[in-house]
Amino acid sequence: MVAWEVTRSCNLACAHCRASSVSGPYAGELDTAACRRLLDEIAAFSQPVIILTGGEPLLRPDIWEIAAYGDRKGLRMVMATNGTLVTEEVAKKMLAAGIRRVSVSLDGPDAESHDRFRRVTGAFVGALAGIEAMRRVGMEFQINTTITRDNLNHIKEIHDLALKIGAAAHHIFLLVPTGRAKELAEQEISAEQYEQTLEWFYEQSLACPIQLKATCAPHYYRIFHQRGGGLNREATGHPLNAMTRGCLGGVSFCFISHTGQVQPCGYLELDCGQIKKTGFHDIWNQAPIFQDLRNLGLYKGKCGGCEFIRVCGGCRARAYEKTGDYLAEEPYCLYQPQRKPKVGQHG
Repeated sequence: MVAWEVTRSCNLACAHCRASSVSGPYAGELDTAACRRLLDEIAAFSQPVIILTGGEPLLRPDIWEIAAYGDRKGLRMVMATNGTLVTEEVAKKMLAAGIRRVSVSLDGPDAESHDRFRRVTGAFVGALAGIEAMRRVGMEFQINTTITRDNLNHIKEIHDLALKIGAAAHHIFLLVPTGRAKELAEQEISAEQYEQTLEWFYEQSLACPIQLKATCAPHYYRIFHQRGGGLNREATGHPLNAMTRGCLGGVSFCFISHTGQVQPCGYLELDCGQIKKTGFHDIWNQAPIFQDLRNLGLYKGKCGGCEFIRVCGGCRARAYEKTGDYLAEEPYCLYQPQRKPKVGQHG
């Protein structure tokens, strides 16, 4: 999967967002021709899911041209939006441009809680209106929820709301306090709450009529295996549903910023290459940081000695934020590996 920040401009100012602020346009954003070239480069050697994100991607005037071009190249185009700009007309344009699924974030079960997080009055009502517009025209959508201390006790209500409004999936994201979200460091749930939340989420998955997936929560895949799951149990259907591995950054996922900087993920802001200077194929295959992340033998501390390293891997962004080392052990993991770390992996 490739998450592509097609613009940093946004109409909201969400507390947790990696983007800097409302406003724009931002200097250095790729023009339409550069966007086409990037999609050409990606399609020349792979066919990943392309997540058109931002900012708010609907603020980009040529977004339909970009989406349709990627679709014609055989790429699976999806979109992440806050939903407030989606009307029935916009939803029809999504379908016409080849968008296969749209994610909309709901971080509270009601206007008070969601709007407080999004920092814009009316964001909740606007998101639900956008979702209803997509539902009417047959545009598949999923709900994304970033879990913090503020909404942890409301996660079941949010999940029930996702079911009620007809979402195809509910994906939870565990807050990663980097970028603007550093302001929310105190909102990060504890390691114990982290574990309890993922255990609860696994329980819901056993009988839930829609697909559930935990993102930025690699421990879920360890729990999934401990509780008797397997990687193939939910690996069918939409590629966004695939249960593959915990931290995918630099392994089977990357992030491209609005200026063309390639990173392992949106939260691990390490320069792995600039597409204005180097082809995407070369960055993906040759970037030293990507090579490190793909070599599990380099992982340190508990992660380096853990029997679940291949299915979890620990959050590399959290490790980097806490230690300055993206190969260090995941700081929010309570699990004690059953085998000892290798010599030299206690860092």
